[in-house]
Amino acid sequence: MKQMDRRSFLKLSGMLGIGIAAFTVPALKTESLRFNRKLYQVSSTRLGMGTFVSITVFDESKYKAEQAMGKAFDKVNELSNELSRFNKISAVAQLNEEGKIKGVPSHMMDLVQRSLRYYKLSGCCFDITVKPIIDLFQEKFAKGLYPTDKEIKERMELIGSDKIVLAGNKLFFKEPGMGITLDGIAKGYIVDQTAKVLESCGIKNYLINAGGDIRVSGTKSNNKPWMIAVQDPNKKGHYPAIIKMTKGAIATSGNYEIYFDREKLFYHIIDPHTGMSPKTDVSVSIVSKTCADADALSTTVFAMKPDQGIKFVNSMGGREVLIITRQGKKFISPGWKRLLAT
Repeated sequence: MKQMDRRSFLKLSGMLGIGIAAFTVPALKTESLRFNRKLYQVSSTRLGMGTFVSITVFDESKYKAEQAMGKAFDKVNELSNELSRFNKISAVAQLNEEGKIKGVPSHMMDLVQRSLRYYKLSGCCFDITVKPIIDLFQEKFAKGLYPTDKEIKERMELIGSDKIVLAGNKLFFKEPGMGITLDGIAKGYIVDQTAKVLESCGIKNYLINAGGDIRVSGTKSNNKPWMIAVQDPNKKGHYPAIIKMTKGAIATSGNYEIYFDREKLFYHIIDPHTGMSPKTDVSVSIVSKTCADADALSTTVFAMKPDQGIKFVNSMGGREVLIITRQGKKFISPGWKRLLAT
């Protein structure tokens, strides 16, 4: 692969979603170092899920850590292939092409069922059927054009997770032309499954970072918690928050990575009620027990007004949220301050 900077890579991968990992890629960087007399630090960064995936492990056994690392990245590649709508032989692509599928793979079924629950809990703010709108944005902006109100209205007829039917191990759409994208939850889900692989190998101290979808366990070193910096939406290095974690996950959704126009008014997050990208926020970060939950909720809250988003997250319990608006105003849940590093 030709060398490219992170921004160029993400602009490319933004058009591909998690499908960028539909092949096995070499490690960009791998290190195995003795951290102290007891622990080895093993870390690796690879391309996957349309972003850079980094895993850092602390363990007494260098061999065990390296073996676990290899299995973890194998899981990333396996699930990226399975859940990608861009992989023509995946079940997701088959569903989008034919409008129905039998024998839905277990991970895909799990994700669709979870997505339908978030759809109901959020008052339809989280919706995996927004693919026709995203396709419209990509088609129009590839030609240097803006989507018209009429075109958006026509695509909106195909939106609505209530038009997805699950019958046993079968899944089908009520309307022809519908399609799903799991991009709002799949990355977090894959991070969770990767964490399970590490834990099954006996790894207790780790950090997985898939382009801002992060899951941690244990400590970094000398029993110190992992320190997580929330991305600066303006990319100037002024982090809105740095939090400490020893267990759990954080995911951030923003309008600054994958967008179609210079003004960032059209980007990969869609409000299912309007067919447009939300205009209020630039960044939403959610802390939760699992990365799939944090991923889905950060996307969900983007489609809400800040006050509504805070109220929604508080109603669920066990989650915290940081919302940053286009004007730079911050909204936080009551427990967010307890997470801040001092």
